[in-house]
Formats: sequence, structure tokens, C-alpha cells
Amino acid sequence: MYVDLPKKMYYGIGEVAEAFDVNSSLIRFWEKEFDILKPKKNAKGNRKFTKDDIKNLELIYHLVKERGFTLEGAKVHLKEQQREAMDSFDIIRKLKGIKAQLIKIKEQL
Repeated sequence: MYVDLPKKMYYGIGEVAEAFDVNSSLIRFWEKEFDILKPKKNAKGNRKFTKDDIKNLELIYHLVKERGFTLEGAKVHLKEQQREAMDSFDIIRKLKGIKAQLIKIKEQL
């Protein structure tokens, strides 16, 4: 999955949920389940996600939705191989971004 968000410092939960094509309740659920997700909250309690939070969400989405891990399996995988998983996932994410850009260029031709 390639997430295309505008370049901003913080993203609201609605923007994030729309980018991942999931309900905001799933994002809140993953926040409770995974320790690596720590969005900032403003005075009203609204969640504000940073680029690091988005990267972590992409990794969780990849493990759970695309590779079919259970939540417990994804937690174990993240704890045991967090550095390796992030490196390989970064490569996959960059390649998917390049693919999306190439498809846009092809459609314009």
C-alpha cells in the first residue's frame, strides 16, 4: 500500500484513516494494541500523527492487512525484528511509491 499524504507536520486521525482506507476506529484500536504508536494529543484530546507515526502505521498495516499476520504475531514480529522489518519495509514502500508515480506518468501519456 502506498500512502499519499500532503507534506505536513501533523495529520488528523480522519486524514490518516482516509489515506489507509480504513475506519478511524481501527487506527484507535491499533494505537491501544501497539506500543510503537504514540500520536500526540492536543488539549481537546484529538490525535495528531507525525511522519514517524505514519511510518509505523504503514508497517502495521503491511503486516496485518497485506501479509496476514494476527495482532499477536505482528507484535512479536515487531519486537524481535523491528530494525530488519523497518529496513525491508522502507525499501518496499519506496518501490511502491515509484510504481505509483510511473503509473501516473503512463496515464498522462
